[in-house]
Amino acid sequence: MDTSQKRGYIRAAISFAMLIAGIIFSAAGLSFFADKYIQLAWYIIAYIPVGVPVIKEAIEAMRQKDVFSEFTLMSIATIGAFFIGEYPEGVAVMLFYAVGELFQDAAVNRAKRSISALLDVRPETATVIKADKTETVPAESVNVGDIVEVKVGERVPLDGVMLGESASFNTAALTGESVPRTIRRDEEVFAGMILTDNVSRIKVTKPFGMSALARILDLVQNATEKKAPAEQFIRKFARIYTPIVVALAALIVIVPVVYSAINPAFDFVLYDWVYRGLVFLVISCPCALVISIPLGYFGGIGAASRRGILFKGSNYLEAITKINTVVMDKTGTLTQGVFKVQKIVPAEHLLETDLVNLVASVETQSTHPIAKAIVEYAKEQNIAVVKPEIVNEIAGHGLQASINGKMVLVGNPKLLLKNSVEFPPEIAIIPETIVVCAIDGKYAGYLLVADAPKADAKAAVNALYDLGIKNIVMLSGDKQAIVSQLAEELNITQAHGDLLPEGKVEYVEQLKSDPGNNIAFVGDGINDAPVLAMSNVGIAMGGLGSDVAIETADVILQTDQPSRIATAIKIGSATRRIVVQNISFALAVKLVVLILGAFGVASLWGAVFADVGVSLLAILNAIRILKMNFD
Repeated sequence: MDTSQKRGYIRAAISFAMLIAGIIFSAAGLSFFADKYIQLAWYIIAYIPVGVPVIKEAIEAMRQKDVFSEFTLMSIATIGAFFIGEYPEGVAVMLFYAVGELFQDAAVNRAKRSISALLDVRPETATVIKADKTETVPAESVNVGDIVEVKVGERVPLDGVMLGESASFNTAALTGESVPRTIRRDEEVFAGMILTDNVSRIKVTKPFGMSALARILDLVQNATEKKAPAEQFIRKFARIYTPIVVALAALIVIVPVVYSAINPAFDFVLYDWVYRGLVFLVISCPCALVISIPLGYFGGIGAASRRGILFKGSNYLEAITKINTVVMDKTGTLTQGVFKVQKIVPAEHLLETDLVNLVASVETQSTHPIAKAIVEYAKEQNIAVVKPEIVNEIAGHGLQASINGKMVLVGNPKLLLKNSVEFPPEIAIIPETIVVCAIDGKYAGYLLVADAPKADAKAAVNALYDLGIKNIVMLSGDKQAIVSQLAEELNITQAHGDLLPEGKVEYVEQLKSDPGNNIAFVGDGINDAPVLAMSNVGIAMGGLGSDVAIETADVILQTDQPSRIATAIKIGSATRRIVVQNISFALAVKLVVLILGAFGVASLWGAVFADVGVSLLAILNAIRILKMNFD
């Protein structure tokens, strides 16, 4: 709690104590308190701690040409209460309004803390290695190329690359993932990650202010600048609504005055009608709407950021609720984006380990991603490889090598055809990528290498179906046979392969030609930038280290999990429900009490409890989204 908040609570406590004491003095019939001037002085003193700050705000708002602010309404209503001799009620109205404002501030600060929690994960210092000595320096002073040391339990101060073999990092503060992530040599490490196993050294690649974390913080802190339609509406509504109710409050007093002048028989009591007008003013205050609706969206953005989902603005939180078509890129979105050995099929005369040994030995001489995947697999399985004696690359086909006096062919089926090696005919119709092998002119088997689906890919698709989104499309530049096979595995009915980037754009343009389609495109944020930009909501996967993702997408899924798409939609829908509830509830209660006040049924006490009560209930309703479970 900051100093200004503490002062606010102290002022409210003083006013409350004096208000209660004054009411007790009156009820007890104490002689000194029977004097009306003493009562007036007592309640003015009680009013000053909570009333003066609000009157100052009203004056400042008027200077900014905001004449009909809630501060102005409260000032007029409470001064009017003093004018007609209702001192306790005048103090009570301002006191409860001030208490309501304190609760609002507390709620906003709570929501801000949930969003700005990332601020706590930026270390202020870094341990830099210089001439084999460690030196602790401010993180801002570390230069690109410096080597920093991170101990177990410490946070990484700047973005960099791993210098050691491997280390495990807790990324929960950045991505919401509870499972630690293992990062190997030369892989990226991001500021804010927590080292969990052994001391590691990292080579800095970006200055402090340009780290992925710094960009994410900037994104989140500015997210509330892009207002949702409901926020824009309520601000416009308040600017029209407030002057109208002030005019109506004035008419409640003026009309009876005029009517009594025309009809002397009309029993006109100024006190009664001024009192009704004041009740009307208090209950008309739009603060419940003005604060609870932005707070609802603020809470939604905070709830999403806790789960590694970054919305660039509350307008996208609103837009995602209208999505009825989800178009997803395949590689890097639904699949892991890296080749892995999925299957090993040796010829009858050969063992799996022998086949892997030969193929991996030959592939050590290639830099192709498929070759790297096979070599990595051999390493993981502790299968030793040897260095080929002679290696020849046959462009578009594969490699020819000599290993221990044997001539080994490793490549695609065309390589075997070129060298007149017979192989099983079913190999030619396998849709996935395969690497075949022949030894001394005889077929030796094949390895199937594929980009595996992400662990939650199928669950992600099913979750979208459960939300009522039936139009799910997968696009890819891969062969149609591979795309169709994955689509069948994931239960996606529409899948299009063999697409260049412009082909994806054309397909989404075709979908957009139907005004009934509200499209979310989900891609990796790099080569899908044009489609991300043109969709109704662009969602980038794994945007933690992607500049293009942060620049182009509207929503960024830091966890790289497609299941978070449904989570983002659920959070958007829950936020919208809360906002609609707050608007409906606040307007309904205000309308009822406005009517009761106009007819003299509601008192100032009832008006202030209704106004502050509605505000507090709306605030509590808004911040409960932070506690909701969306998984």
